[in-house]
Amino acid sequence: MNPYGLQTEQRTEPLGLGERSPRLSWRLRSDRHGAAQSAYRIIATADGATVWDTGRRESADTILIAWEGEELRSATRYRWRVEVFDEEGTATAAETWFETGLLHREDWTAVWIGRDPVALPPVDPPTDDDLVSPGPAEAALHLRHEFHLPAQPIRARLYATARGVYEPQLNGERAGDRELAPGWTEYHHRLQYQTYDVTDLVRAGHNTLAATVADGWWSGYVGFDPRRPARHYGDAPGLLTQLVCDFADGSQRIVATGDGWTEHDGPIRSADLMMGQFTDGRRELSGPRPVAVLDTEIGPLVAEPDDPIRVVAELPAVTVENGIVDFGQNLVGRMRLTIRDARPGQRIVLRHAEVLTADGDLYLDNLRRAAATDTYVCAGHPVEVFEPRFTVHGFRYAEVSGYTPAPGDVTARVLHSDTRWTGRFDCDDPMIDRLHANIAWGQRGNFVAVPTDCPQRDERLGWLADAQVFAPTATRNADVSAFFARWMRDVVDGQDDDGAFRDIAPIIVLDREGAPAWGDAGVIIPWLLWRTYGDRRVLERSFDAMARWVDHVHRHNPNLLWEHRTGNSYGDWLQVDAETPRDVLATAYFAHSARIVADAADVLGRPSARYRRLHAAIRDAFADAFVADDGSVKGGTQTAYLLALAFELLPPDLVPPAVDRLAADLESRGNRLTTGFVGVSLLCPVLAEHGRADLAYALLHQDQFPSWGYSIRHGATTIWERWDGWTEHGGFQSAAMNSFNHYSLGSVGDFLYGRVAGIDQTAGSVAYRELLLRPTPDPTGRLTRAHAEQETARGLVTCGWSIDDDRLTVTATVPPGSTAILLIPTSDPGSVHAAGTPGVLRAEPSSAGLTVRLTSGRYTFTTPV
Repeated sequence: MNPYGLQTEQRTEPLGLGERSPRLSWRLRSDRHGAAQSAYRIIATADGATVWDTGRRESADTILIAWEGEELRSATRYRWRVEVFDEEGTATAAETWFETGLLHREDWTAVWIGRDPVALPPVDPPTDDDLVSPGPAEAALHLRHEFHLPAQPIRARLYATARGVYEPQLNGERAGDRELAPGWTEYHHRLQYQTYDVTDLVRAGHNTLAATVADGWWSGYVGFDPRRPARHYGDAPGLLTQLVCDFADGSQRIVATGDGWTEHDGPIRSADLMMGQFTDGRRELSGPRPVAVLDTEIGPLVAEPDDPIRVVAELPAVTVENGIVDFGQNLVGRMRLTIRDARPGQRIVLRHAEVLTADGDLYLDNLRRAAATDTYVCAGHPVEVFEPRFTVHGFRYAEVSGYTPAPGDVTARVLHSDTRWTGRFDCDDPMIDRLHANIAWGQRGNFVAVPTDCPQRDERLGWLADAQVFAPTATRNADVSAFFARWMRDVVDGQDDDGAFRDIAPIIVLDREGAPAWGDAGVIIPWLLWRTYGDRRVLERSFDAMARWVDHVHRHNPNLLWEHRTGNSYGDWLQVDAETPRDVLATAYFAHSARIVADAADVLGRPSARYRRLHAAIRDAFADAFVADDGSVKGGTQTAYLLALAFELLPPDLVPPAVDRLAADLESRGNRLTTGFVGVSLLCPVLAEHGRADLAYALLHQDQFPSWGYSIRHGATTIWERWDGWTEHGGFQSAAMNSFNHYSLGSVGDFLYGRVAGIDQTAGSVAYRELLLRPTPDPTGRLTRAHAEQETARGLVTCGWSIDDDRLTVTATVPPGSTAILLIPTSDPGSVHAAGTPGVLRAEPSSAGLTVRLTSGRYTFTTPV
């Protein structure tokens, strides 16, 4: 048995950690059945001295073990080693490190600097080449400082952030690989700084520290606010940087932003996340002029707590025809264009779009105010490379005007928050595999600093309902523990004085009370992070806000039906051919959140009885107001039944007739759905849970409108915002709201992992300690194989099934630290054959087939179909 995947604060070897009581985790693997950790020992050192030694602890814990060593020091590398002991006492070990950032405000000597408008040069009359070039006041900041070091440092760290987005350089070399740093947070509450190891970039003698800073989320266009800003945070960008160099003789030199820095004219004449970037390749850095000291207070700085945005992939052009580049995949990022033998002043314009019109032109209407246009003015060198670094676009297609590139000279660079990919699903139906791929690409493209609704138009906001319905799927695909924990701070900080969460986080527009299912994300996501990752700390930090939200709804709805203070009350957003009553949806979520708060209180040792009683009372009020004696639910929509069933709001005797009514509605429509953002995440899981996996599979296989398969049949490579984003009978939906990369309707991904392949956990399990493996073969017979892998907090879990020669084969992997309940679907439990599986604890026939209890190990079972 071996430990692997060691993490500190849910990150691998974090540089610049800001948490003063970090938590340590590791995962386990073993080829031996029944392997389990019986004890562990952690030894941590700093500067060669032991700062924490747990001694041998008789414990199976592997997840988020809180630091109990010496108080952490700033800017210090800590190495830690874990020894794990199996049930026989044999020990194996692994080690890793983390390094702290600047933990105390007094560690900072830097001040905020930016453009001094008084020092700007006069604007020359434009030439023909400059007619559409931005003026100097719009240009990105090009900031520099020259300094001398007496010797080669043995260690150098750069601590930096910006009001805007920035890229640091040392001696002409880029520092690190972060993109669009420092990311987007509630800047009034938290502005993240980044830590870079620049030991190899500094040198004895002359050095130049530089940075380019653009508007970003700080002072650029953000959301659908037509103003310029969104100057929601400030009027102009700024930089805060501190370089700390340590020398062999024990001395230290700090180089920090201040009035000794200079600003220069440079090639980036404007840059905006939505509008694009204008770069003039003819311009070299010139004209040093003084900077302005913007602020001597560092403000609400925090260390970056999760992995940054990075370039994670490159896609070559598939075709270049008539100036239109097709990358074959709707993605989020930017283009890199290699330009050969262009003349000086030649202007090249790149425009981006997700889809094409029937005439083969870019479809741009759905971008609304987002220009998504990058411009490059050539210097005239034999070879030039243009890659805008301070903008981001959602696109599959691009139009290149002013130049005709060869296909090999055009590359798409894919950007997203670099959450570690942990899941894999595959089956033998190409359309369902494409569905899973579309879901994954939608997650990648919309997890850029915050979980956004769309990556292309003038919006790109952190909508709470979109995030909460998709979050279970997101946790399957990737390790989003730190990503969501960080975003939850923005959600909590956005709560108003009356206890209402908002519709979006961070808040830059729509400063209003959250709607049902939207505000409830402030309750649902912390609970999901606890259940999925065992993250008690995020639950602790969110709990008071969770309770205040439920209290807010209760205070304004004492009759327990959520009819008042419902915010914008979106309902089941973008449902088709149905209208779920808003009071049904709202009250269902009121009950759901009350129950979660009660459960969270039990976990944290807080009083829960009041919320337990409140949940029961809301449930009864829901049944009294909305449920008839025949099991029908007010509105009669698919989503109305799904909410009542998923949130357990029906009397037990009315569950079967409610399921029958849900099934009848689907069958009457030819197995077509009507659900919107809220209902779609519940649709297939509820059907499978209540014995109608046949209908769940029918929906997966459906390729007529409305369905997932319909968009795939018409070329979708991501999840669309609307079922009718484009249809054969209606063409494009309203350009006012029509994204072709929007993950909400992809929340079915959780079902692919959880029921199609079968990876889940029992109701009382945390962080997959007790697995519930329920592979569900396709009753329609169209799917004959499905398999999933998921790196959980404890280790790798796999589950899958296949049918061949009238035999069902079920496979599973259970990591050390977990046990499993495996449900093998068979009508003849006595026919199940276990292939060399000593880890089986016991097997019991059940109504669903054979229930097998497993310890850790790899398993294969076969049975006649």
